[in-house]
Amino acid sequence: NISVSRNTRKTLEALAKRDEMPVATKVANLVEQMLELEEDRVLSAIADERLKGKVRWIKDSDKIWK
Repeated sequence: NISVSRNTRKTLEALAKRDEMPVATKVANLVEQMLELEEDRVLSAIADERLKGKVRWIKDSDKIWK
């Protein structure tokens, strides 16, 4: 169980009704989506940090993958 504001609860209920699913399922889906977005943000930050150093780019790398 989680506690949310009345406005958040009403929004979650409306979303669940729109998607024809229980509120708990809708909340679980939204939490999973947010966790994936957070993971993407963290991995992107790691990649950005790696790119700050000396990076050796492979010329015409698209041709290599064909």
